[in-house]
Amino acid sequence: MTHKVLVVDDEPKLCDLLSSALSQNEIQVFTAGNGIQALVVLDQEDIDLVISDWRMPGMDGPQLLAEIKLRFPQLPVIVMTAYSTVKNAVQSMRNGAFDYIAKPFDIDELDITVSKALQFRDILRDNARMRAELDEHQQIDSLVGDSPAFRRVLQAVDSVRDSNATILLTGESGTGKEMVARAIHKHGNRADKPFVAVNCAAIPEGLLESEMFGHRKGAFTGAVSDRVGRFMQADKGTLFLDEVGDMPLALQAKILRALQERVIEPVGDPRERKVDVRVIAATNKNLLEAVANKEFREDLYYRLNVFPIPLPSLRERVEDIAPLARHFAHSLGASAGKRISGFSPQAMQAMANYSWPGNIRELQNCVERATIVAASPVIEESDLPAYLFAPPSAEPGNTAAALSVGAAVPKDLDAALAEVEKAYILAALHETNGVQAAAAQMIGISERSFWYRLKKLAIQVDKIIR
Repeated sequence: MTHKVLVVDDEPKLCDLLSSALSQNEIQVFTAGNGIQALVVLDQEDIDLVISDWRMPGMDGPQLLAEIKLRFPQLPVIVMTAYSTVKNAVQSMRNGAFDYIAKPFDIDELDITVSKALQFRDILRDNARMRAELDEHQQIDSLVGDSPAFRRVLQAVDSVRDSNATILLTGESGTGKEMVARAIHKHGNRADKPFVAVNCAAIPEGLLESEMFGHRKGAFTGAVSDRVGRFMQADKGTLFLDEVGDMPLALQAKILRALQERVIEPVGDPRERKVDVRVIAATNKNLLEAVANKEFREDLYYRLNVFPIPLPSLRERVEDIAPLARHFAHSLGASAGKRISGFSPQAMQAMANYSWPGNIRELQNCVERATIVAASPVIEESDLPAYLFAPPSAEPGNTAAALSVGAAVPKDLDAALAEVEKAYILAALHETNGVQAAAAQMIGISERSFWYRLKKLAIQVDKIIR
């Protein structure tokens, strides 16, 4: 494997010497005369290691190190220093440098230090890859199905996977928007780069800007160190903005600028930083309606909606329930140390008859519960949760049945919808024995959104149960 090393020094002869020495070890060497030039190279090339002088005109070694740690936190840096400034080099290691070498240095010593740094870089990359594969395995790839509605989704994924166009995934909660986003990333030309997911509804509004763009130490109370934002973490990869419809208006303008100009500004730092990310956004809201209500910026909507992919609900792809259920049963059974071979005809019929308001996420939770209680390799009807057999009006999320047939049309739509939502949440709490986290998961929303609804609808709970 050929590594890329960037040498930063204002002495051309030293750059040539290092370039010649390192090139003998299957290393591609890039050079820069100062910190500013080095950052340009780092923006253009996927560098594995930086070897930087300590004292340089313009942006010196310590400043370059701080900038690299902010923008490329996993990138190792070796500092070159004269014997008289070894104390400064030690301080630089405390600030994040991998190691230092003192001038004049021995070529063998240089080779050993560089070899260690590149091994460290490879380990970090392998760990990141294994974590990504583990996450993928644990979340279970739910791109399973052959219904006409789902085939259209797969065709769209195939069409856009190598594109840099912004993608907007829409659909009800639990329809597999993050799984589709991961599939686009995994099968596209950015597959070997980071996939970074952000739930815009799960982060407190006051922290969203710092979370997205990062911040400098001291930028605000509690900012005790520099932080790399999600845009920089996803540089050259994919940034997945989930529940983008819940993003505050003030942040929407900054997200729009980042998408249009491909630059960001960390909180507390006026300098712009270039970013190269493919953005996939997702929402279960009607964004055009939000635009009409002045809750979402129209210009951001059109910037996100370059390539829309609507995801069908499970009710619209009933023929996929059986293959999805079998897929989940085999995967979840194996994780639990059980061999699940399938479902009885009665169990499969019960699942086919249910409306699945929580969509794929609810189906997965249902199958996981059934694999735990199943006493045999075949999941029986009795292993399924009781709510699958309740009359339609009692199903969590069956909003259409919440108003009785023939009832007068309510004059106050908002109040009527609030009653439906309240009944929906109370049914979920009843089914999960009051466990709020499980109820939120059942109806396909985040815990933060669930607690917001409890407060909005004045639903009292005796205690927090997770």
